[in-house]
Amino acid sequence: MDKKLALITGGTKGIGAGISKMLLHHGYDIIVTYCNDVANADAFVAQARLDFPSCEITAIRIDNSDYSQVAKLVQYISEKKAIHCIVCNAGITLRKTLTEISNDDWLRVMNANVNNNLFIIRDLYPFIPNDSRIVFIGSMMAVRPHGTSLAYGVSKSAVHALALNLVKVFEGTGTTVNVIAPGFVETDWQKSKPEEIRQNIYRKTAIKRFATVEEIADAVKFCVYNPFVNGSVIEVSGGYDFK
Repeated sequence: MDKKLALITGGTKGIGAGISKMLLHHGYDIIVTYCNDVANADAFVAQARLDFPSCEITAIRIDNSDYSQVAKLVQYISEKKAIHCIVCNAGITLRKTLTEISNDDWLRVMNANVNNNLFIIRDLYPFIPNDSRIVFIGSMMAVRPHGTSLAYGVSKSAVHALALNLVKVFEGTGTTVNVIAPGFVETDWQKSKPEEIRQNIYRKTAIKRFATVEEIADAVKFCVYNPFVNGSVIEVSGGYDFK
């Protein structure tokens, strides 16, 4: 029996790395993308090949905001003939206010977080078998906006809407489309936050801490292995700002 193949964009660090390891643990071959940190990607692949010697692991460097690079990824995957799980995790943030955002800023965030995720699904559509899984990593910021993350928040709201609309596209195929909307997660980027800001976030979070990467990966696993979960936006926020 052929093994299943998964694509995880932004799959070599942070939340993406946690998802990649979870899928490897369950026997998937994986294709992961990364953008700038070559040393980290090389280290991730080397360790993953040691930890999961029976799995095939391929890392491809692309800028998710550049469709010409995304198209090369699609071409590579199409040669594999089938892709059974797609996790659209890669994205960029932009902490600028309304009057600070340039046209290019806005378009780059939308291309990376929304447009090229759609184009990946569109271009790979002929290679997605029945009963496959598509999971988007959205954000709590799409549900509870922050003024300094305008472009990011709007882009993630669009991701949530994209996923729900794709449910109708895949109707009758057994393929499910879901969104995980994380709150604050203990990634390297979040660990650099000043302690005062972290404490303020803890005060707004019912669980009084950040999520672990593994807790987000577990939510993705739920979407992958429960075939009746479809068209859901699952918040994993620890009860952030719960009222």
